[in-house]
Order: sequence, then structure tokens, then C-alpha cells
Amino acid sequence: METLHHLQLFKLDSKFTFSLSPQPTKTHPKPLQVLCQKPRNQDAFKETKQGFVDYDKGEHQVSVQVIGLRKADLPKRHRLRVEGDRFQKDWAISEVVEKILKLNHWEDVESVLNRWAGRFSRKNFPVLMREITQMGSIEHCNQVFCWMKNQKSYCARKDIYNMMIRLHARHNRTDQARGLFFEMQKWRCKPDAETYNALIHAHGRAGQWRWAMNIMEEMLHAAIPPSRSTYNNLINACGSSGNWKEALKICKKMTENGVGPDLVTHNIVLSAFKTGAQYLKALSYFELIKGTNIRPDTTTFNIVIYCLVKLGQYEKAIDIFNSMREKRSECYPDIVTFTSIIHMYSICGQIENCKAVFNTMLAEGLKPNIVSYNALIGAYASHGMSEGALSVFNEIKQNGIRPDVVSYTSLLNAYGRSQQPERAKEIFDAMKRNNCKPNLVSYNALIDAYGSNGYLAEAVEVLREMENNGVQPNIVSICTLLAACGRCSQKVKIDSILRAAEVRGIELNTIAYNSAIGSYMNVGEYEKALTLYRSMRKQKVQLDSVTYNVLISGCCKMSKYGEALELLDEMMDCRIPLSKEVYSSAICAYSKQGQLTEAESMFSMMKMEGCYPDVIAYTTMLHAYGATENWEKAFSLFQEMEINDVQPDYIACATLMRIFNRACQPANVLIVAEFMRDRKIPFCDAIFFEMVSACSILRDWRTANELIKMMEPSFPVISVGLLNQLLHFIGKSGKMETMMKLFYKIVASDAEINFSTYSILLKNLLAVGNWRKYVEVMEWMEDAGIQPSVAMYRNILSYAQKSSGTEYAAVIQERMESLKSKSAKQFSRSKPYDSGLSTSALVTGTCI
Repeated sequence: METLHHLQLFKLDSKFTFSLSPQPTKTHPKPLQVLCQKPRNQDAFKETKQGFVDYDKGEHQVSVQVIGLRKADLPKRHRLRVEGDRFQKDWAISEVVEKILKLNHWEDVESVLNRWAGRFSRKNFPVLMREITQMGSIEHCNQVFCWMKNQKSYCARKDIYNMMIRLHARHNRTDQARGLFFEMQKWRCKPDAETYNALIHAHGRAGQWRWAMNIMEEMLHAAIPPSRSTYNNLINACGSSGNWKEALKICKKMTENGVGPDLVTHNIVLSAFKTGAQYLKALSYFELIKGTNIRPDTTTFNIVIYCLVKLGQYEKAIDIFNSMREKRSECYPDIVTFTSIIHMYSICGQIENCKAVFNTMLAEGLKPNIVSYNALIGAYASHGMSEGALSVFNEIKQNGIRPDVVSYTSLLNAYGRSQQPERAKEIFDAMKRNNCKPNLVSYNALIDAYGSNGYLAEAVEVLREMENNGVQPNIVSICTLLAACGRCSQKVKIDSILRAAEVRGIELNTIAYNSAIGSYMNVGEYEKALTLYRSMRKQKVQLDSVTYNVLISGCCKMSKYGEALELLDEMMDCRIPLSKEVYSSAICAYSKQGQLTEAESMFSMMKMEGCYPDVIAYTTMLHAYGATENWEKAFSLFQEMEINDVQPDYIACATLMRIFNRACQPANVLIVAEFMRDRKIPFCDAIFFEMVSACSILRDWRTANELIKMMEPSFPVISVGLLNQLLHFIGKSGKMETMMKLFYKIVASDAEINFSTYSILLKNLLAVGNWRKYVEVMEWMEDAGIQPSVAMYRNILSYAQKSSGTEYAAVIQERMESLKSKSAKQFSRSKPYDSGLSTSALVTGTCI
């Protein structure tokens, strides 16, 4: 062509003029002009933020407003139609959304939309769907979408369907999301990668990872290349279902197809390991991430902290948490991080640190959610600290957060563990009053609250109530009841609960069998426990170390040491690793049967197998050496505890002291006592008893005085046998004045005093010839309601006749007559039992 076409742009009033003209020639004297209407409102779909601040109440609110195309922007024919109808409203899109959401989902949504002038512009529809889907009201969205499809100006669009599919995915409506996918194809609206991503995400949230895989295959058949988001959604679908192996395969395939993983991919894979309880693999994968150029974020560290806590590596978890809180850190801890640390301290039993972390979270400006509060309540509940749990529960309500079923259940559990089943029942009733429906865990917690405190009938009643309310009991309910039967020594109830489980079709697992066997052993039903054990083996239920521990330790308590060793042989034949408890029980069984060599062999095997002995195992072995009075080996074993950094308790120390006393090594007893003082090991009655015995053998009066001063604050709780032994030791040493002073202190402390106490005093007083005090002590006995024996009267009368002379004999006889009349009056007031002796006979020492 000789002429060249060019484009010219002119601005005429409100129109753009596009001039497509060749060079001026005779054939084309004038340029050809095509006029196109200019959009009148270029900012129609621009988002504007509006804020509201109330300084008095300390509240603020920010909202996003979208105007959309309004009446002035409509074509002339539609604008004239709207202007002629007074019911047509020129609303902005945000106003329409607000009015729709104010309606209940069963009310007429179409009446609002049919009065909206902007419905004549199809450009408003995607924005309207976007705004209303962001609000998350699926019922309103469905009605608006149905109305939209009936409009003449509607045209099926992929973005609208994608928004609807994502909304249904958020509400776990997988079938409806899949239905929208097929519907859009009927409208000849071809799905794109975003559509498939939304559908895969929907099935992933529902745990339907196989469906997600099939959708991926269909996407490939449609020649739509998967994006990184597609792979991430598919990996998440597999990982959230616990199928971490399939998630790794997809991640490998993703890399092979040239789509490199990003931080989101790595976090999803870590989460897959976490869901599949593959904590070590998660930590190994985290080390691989650190070797790449991708920097972990807060989510990554949260998953790593969770895995470390599950593996018991608490120090490493704290180190990561502290590194996140450093000023130069790029990943600051969030609510999830603090909640994980609170849970970790709860497992460790450090409740004060749980509260400290919670306060730190508040100090750093983070607002706790219901999960954080529940973690703190659970920490208090796990240790039976009901007051702390109630304080946090009240704090939840004060901060305007509604407690959920976990909050109520944790508080209920706190009262159950603090031995307050009545308060637990009150919380359970309050839960129902506040329209918080109890779940299976709540009922099981209430059953445990009653059962663990001996209220077996009430626990069974809760089981009936939960069935009446449509909540079916599970194996945890049965285990809880079985454990309660063992505590309450209810043999018949154990049988009835087992029958109830059978009737309800609840198959007993290992834990249930262990609970039933333990309950039978607690009530002494060895044969029934053994029958259950044989049933476990017959039905091929997994046996574990707890099963044999319950059986073997129970046999030892019932002195069935031969049976305990037979069960030990069966346990070793099954190749079940022996626990510390089983080793200790086996050592006890061997020692009780006099097989010290076998007990030593079992103790050595325990150390060779890497099951390091604890204080119970060492104490059991000390008892074994004590049975053979081998104090050298016992002392050597005690020193081994020190070398292996095993802190002895008062039981181990008392056992060693007893061995030393029996082996005539009382000086070593006092050495052990000094060791206990240095290690701040509390003293108990058994320790005091052995120390008194050692002082008595050594005639160590100075140490005995120190011992008395140490025991004096504990007189009200010390056993009467120990106090009597202490009085006997002092009296035998000839220190009558000290003995009587100690007796006065015992009386002043309201400690228990019995007949033997007075007998020790009288015997020692008579030995030194203090007959006046002797008679006075007998008067104290009468005043205390303890009748002196015939031998006590005979002893003082014999002393008067033989040792004291005529002058003192008359005085003693006069005092006895006075005591005789006093005793007679007491017997006349309260009729004594017929002992075959009259009052006069008791005084004079003669029989009727």
C-alpha cells in the first residue's frame, strides 16, 4: 500500500477520539473517526478505608468501603428506568453488603438486591461477590449467587466461581465445592489453575487427600500446568491427613518438574511430619532448610518447638524461644509460640514458669486467645491447683472471651485432681447451663473426678447419664471406671464393668486390660487377674511392660514370689523390654526367696541394658543386702548411688541405718544422719527410730539431746512407739529428771500417750526408788482414764514392804489407800467391764 495508517488520540469533551486515517489522498479526503464512551467513574472500584475511634471506651474500628458503578455510570436506558422508580436505591457496593448481612439467611435477600440500581452493571457482580465472601457468611453468599445467575446481565466468570469454591472450602463443604466445579463447566466457563487450587484446598481441609490427587491428575489432563500453590495445596492435603510419605513424594515430584519449593512448602512438609508424629524427621528436615537460602519464619520455629517438646528436648526449645525474642531476630514469637512454651512448662511441672510466660506474652502486647488461656488452665489442672485454674477461668470471662468446652473440662479436671468431686459436678452443671454442650472428654473427666476420690456409685451414674444424652462411652470411660473399682476395692463392680463393655461392643485394648488386671490385684483377686492376662494372650492383645509390671509387683505384694518370677520368664520370652519397675520387683522377689546371687545378677543386667537404676531399684537392692546382714555391700551400694548422681530418699537412708544397727555398726547410723542433714533429706519416724537405737547402743547422750531438740517440734505427729522408745532410752540411762521433762513436753504437745508410755515411766522410777513419783504417775494414769495394771500395784507394795522401811511403808500404804478410794469412785461412776477383779483386788493385788 502506498499509504501508511497511524493512530491519533484526541480529547473531545468527555469522549476519546481514535483517528484511524491513511495519508490524505483524493480517495480519502477526510479521516475516519470512531467514538468510544469513556468511563465516567475511574475510581469506582477503588477501596477506601474509613476509621472510627472512641477514646472514652478505648475502641477503634477500621472498615473498607467500595463504591462500585452507581446510577450515574449506567447506560442511558437503565439510568432512565432507575430514575423513574422511587423504590430503586443508588447504593454503594459496601452498603449492599451491609444490608444483606443484617438479614437472617432465611429472609428475602432478593428484595434488597432488586432495589439496587447497580445490578444493571455486570462489572459490579465480581466485586459484590468478593466483598460478601470475605465476610464468610456462606448462606448469604449462596442466595446472592443464585440471584446473580438469574439476572440478564450475568455472565459466568471464573473468578466468581473460584471465590465460591474457596468459601465452601473454608466451611468444609467439599461436595458443594465440587458441585460448583462441575456447574461452571456447564456454563462453558473453563476452569483455570486457581480453580483447581481452590478445589484441591477444599479436599485437603476435609482430609480427602485421594480426591485431591485425582483433581491434580484431571488438571494435568486439561493441560493446565500446576503452579507452586497447586503443589503446596496437594502436599498440605496429604500432610494434614497424616500421610507424610505421600507428601514427601509430591514434594520430590514438584522439584523434578522444575517448580522449586518455597518457605510455605517447607512449612507444610514440617507440619506433615508433625501431624504424623515423625518428630525426629521434622528436626532433620529443619536442618536441611537452614542449609538453603530460604529463611525460616515464625511458623517454622513454632513447628520445631512443638517437635522438641514432644521429644522432651526442653532446653533446645527454650533456646529457640529466647533467640526469637532477641532484638535482632527476624522472627518474633506469636501467640502459638508462647502457648507451646506454656504447654512445655506444664509438662515439666513448672507451673510458676507457665504463669511467667503468660505474663510476658501480655507485656509484649500480644492478646491471648482461648487456646492460650486453656493451656494455662490445663497447666494448673494437671497438678490439681484448682484455685489457680479458677482464677484463669474467671479472667477469661472478664476479658470478654466465652469459655469453650476445653475451658470447662480443664477446670472440672482441676477440681477432680484436687479431691473436690462436688465442685467438679458444679462446673459440669454450669457448663450445661451456659449452653456449652459437654463432650466425651468432659464426661470422662467427671467420671475420673468421682472415681479417683472413691465415689464409685456416682461415677457409674455419670456413665448412665452420658448414654442418655447420646454420648457413647469409649474405652477411656471403661478404663477410668476400672481404675476406680481398684481404688474402692469393689470386686463385683469390676466384673460388671467388664460385662458392660462387652454388651456395648467396646473392645478392650492394652490399657483397659492393664487397668482391669491392676484393679483385681489391688483387691487381692490374683486368679481373676491371671485369667485376664491369659485372655490377653489368647486374643493377641498387645502385651507391654505395664502389663507385667502390674502382675509382677502385685504378686510381690501378695508374697507370691515364685509366681512373680514365672511371669518374669514369660515377659523375657516375649522379648518385652524390662522397665525399672519390673527390675525392682524381680530383685525383691529374688531377695525374699533368699536368692541374693540372682538378685545381684538382675541388678547388673539392669545396668547393662541401659536401664539406669533409680532410687527405688537401689533401695530394693539395699533390702536384699539387709536380709543377709551384709552391711559392707549395702554401704558400697549406697556410695554407688552417690557416684551415679542418684539422690537417696529417706526410705533408702532408713534401710541403710537399719542394716547398720543390726550389724552392730551404730556409729555408721549417725554418719548417715549427718549425710541426710547435708543433703537436706527430710527425717521421718523410721530415721528417728534408728537414730535413737544407735544412741542407745553407743550410750551417746549428747547426740540424743540434739535428737530430742530436733524431734520436739514434730511431737504431735511422731508415732507413740518412737516416743516410748525415746523415753525408755533416757530412763535406762538413769536420767530420771530428763525423762520426766520429756514426758511433760510430750503431754503439752497433745501427742498420743498410751499404757506403754506410763509403764516405761513407772518401771524406770521404781528402778531408782522414786516411789513418790511412781504413785503420782499412777494418779495421772487414773486421771487420763487409763487403768493401772495389777502388776503396777504389786510392784509398789512389794517395794514398800521390802526396800523402803517401816516409816516409808506406812506412807506408801496411806497413798495407796487414797488411790484406792479415788479409783473406787471412778468405777462407781462408770461401770467397768467384768474383768474378774474387784477394785480392792486391783489395789491390794489379791484375787477374788
